[in-house]
Amino acid sequence: MADTQASQAGTAEHPADLFIIGGGINGCGIARDAAGRGLSVLLCEKGDLAQATSSASTKLFHGGLRYLEYLEIRLVREALEEREILLRANPHISRPMRFVLPMDPSMRFPTNTPVGRMLPFLKGRRPAAVIRAGLFLYDHLGGRKLLPGTRRLDLRRDPAGAALRGDLRLAYEYSDGWVDDARLVVLNARDAAARGARIMTRTQVTAAHREDGLWRIETTAGTFRARALVNAAGPWVGEVIRDTIHVPSKEGVRLVRGSHIVTRRLFDHDRAYFFQGPDGRICFAIPYEQDFTLIGTTDNDYHGDPAAVACTPEEQRYLCDFVSRYFARPVTPADVVWTYSGVRPLYDDGARSATAATRDYVLRLDDGGAPLLNIFGGKITTYRRLAEHALEKLGRFFPQATAAWTADVALPGGAFPVGGGADLAQGLTRDYPFLTPAWAARLIRTYGTEARLWLGDAARAADLGQDFGATLTAAEIRWQIDREWARSGKDVLWRRTKIGLHLDAAARAAVGDFVAAELAGQAVAGPARRASSGSLG
Repeated sequence: MADTQASQAGTAEHPADLFIIGGGINGCGIARDAAGRGLSVLLCEKGDLAQATSSASTKLFHGGLRYLEYLEIRLVREALEEREILLRANPHISRPMRFVLPMDPSMRFPTNTPVGRMLPFLKGRRPAAVIRAGLFLYDHLGGRKLLPGTRRLDLRRDPAGAALRGDLRLAYEYSDGWVDDARLVVLNARDAAARGARIMTRTQVTAAHREDGLWRIETTAGTFRARALVNAAGPWVGEVIRDTIHVPSKEGVRLVRGSHIVTRRLFDHDRAYFFQGPDGRICFAIPYEQDFTLIGTTDNDYHGDPAAVACTPEEQRYLCDFVSRYFARPVTPADVVWTYSGVRPLYDDGARSATAATRDYVLRLDDGGAPLLNIFGGKITTYRRLAEHALEKLGRFFPQATAAWTADVALPGGAFPVGGGADLAQGLTRDYPFLTPAWAARLIRTYGTEARLWLGDAARAADLGQDFGATLTAAEIRWQIDREWARSGKDVLWRRTKIGLHLDAAARAAVGDFVAAELAGQAVAGPARRASSGSLG
């Protein structure tokens, strides 16, 4: 039934309720929410899901501790409330994480923040009492229930101090969460599709205009009609307004480049570090993919093509120098094994610097005819609430839509308790004895309870087909092609998983060749092959 509705929606006879431009976290989150309320939804993404900003975050569910200095109280409160909702909904791809904030007496308040201006007697210092007061507020703003609160650490005794400079003695440890951002997007898209949405990747919107009370949307896959249009194009939101929709808007977007580096593992525990810099910025060092450390991020205004963004050598050096102020062993660009960069489409609030620009989201409804909703800004942690707010904005046009529902429903594979991943992994090794504990744990972190769906009745590793290394097999790649819109080696290696970090160039090329061959085989087999595979693409 859902497949029939999705195939009919968007035609002249059956216009879709919503047409969404953009397959990042905001677009897919809105698609999921709207489809679950009974609306017909089409989503169009010109590349791969999460190909841009939504796979280039610091990969945290967090309130944004530093935003307190900018008095972004509403944003922090909402993000803290969402943090635990999302951890419960995605216990496979997210997890609670403790953050260690070392106190360095030389660090200063940024003098351009509201808090810095309110406390001039501190003369730029960040005393421990002020940090502790901020952490107290952070602990209590969002109604924390799942996560433990802040505690004080003696770095001379705590294992977290072993990797740091010997003169650092005091730290505070607080809670936030980690998330696989790209998989979060894919799972929202999968749930949207399961509820009737049609997800079209590698499909670009070339023009859209109002016609006979509807939107007429022209794409590289054909022409569609919809009652409302949602512009969730992320860094391209302004370009879509200006060049595709041609609707005047007073709103602007500020593009800010955020770059990250990945090194081999720098410390031997599972906590992350929150470092303060002399320029008033902050930087995280986070355990990543078992064998690595993720370091970021930068904040620099960006004026180029968002698709061409890259971590510059200067940013690599900046991040290495930043964390080297804290680690006992300096980090250098030679230690970097991978970099990534994304463009944050922040709402242009006129802030003097990229760091000070608001991280809050702004939704602008143009109802001069068929409704248009433009999405500015947003962050991973608040995507679900953004989607709810988007549906509230559009609610009067769709009185048939049912109530908000996403707060209590897990994403695919996530219907198990927070912290229950170890038990699931143990169950996999029991039922599939050829899986090593590390292999089973990776599958649970990636697919949760759905790992069993593609493992099927395999009795030995060979039953999963070609082994590409690092536990990646043909069966897993076929699942990503058939169920997760993977269409290239990069989709598999850097978004559906991060196995690209663990493979050499030859193995990565073999994955790309396999994906191309599978897609070619599906094209030859035709609709019957795609239907039998359950393809959602």
